[in-house]
Amino acid sequence: MPDSAPPRGYVFSFDFGLRRIGIAVGQSATRTASVLETVPHRASPDWTVIDRLVAQWKPQLFVVGLPLNLEGEETEMSRAARKFGAELVKRYQQECIFVDERLSSRAAGDRFAELRASGGLKRKHASKLDAMAAQIILENWLQSLPVQHA
Repeated sequence: MPDSAPPRGYVFSFDFGLRRIGIAVGQSATRTASVLETVPHRASPDWTVIDRLVAQWKPQLFVVGLPLNLEGEETEMSRAARKFGAELVKRYQQECIFVDERLSSRAAGDRFAELRASGGLKRKHASKLDAMAAQIILENWLQSLPVQHA
């Protein structure tokens, strides 16, 4: 995000995948994010679910995780994620930024394992992994924002 003020209101984050897309919501004021939903992505994303979530939460900004390789270079998945982000902008007329998501899936897996070990989640909740990755992407981005002083 440029040197402008962080967005007011809600921010959506997406962990884009060819089979599923994880979605999280957060706020720059609290610098926190929560898991929302994982939607199927077959021939195209499940826009019905995404439309419903956008109408319900009215996010001011979209953050899409950009899957780069370990050297930080773009991949086929990066280009697919950028195409998805462009569709978000076209459909909802909101800004979309892309952030490096390297290792977010691994962090989500670690978080999921910790929650399972503590009894917080069951194996059947594995579909939440993509939404947890979106949550981690958004938390990392929110933590990177400059602190606004009153």
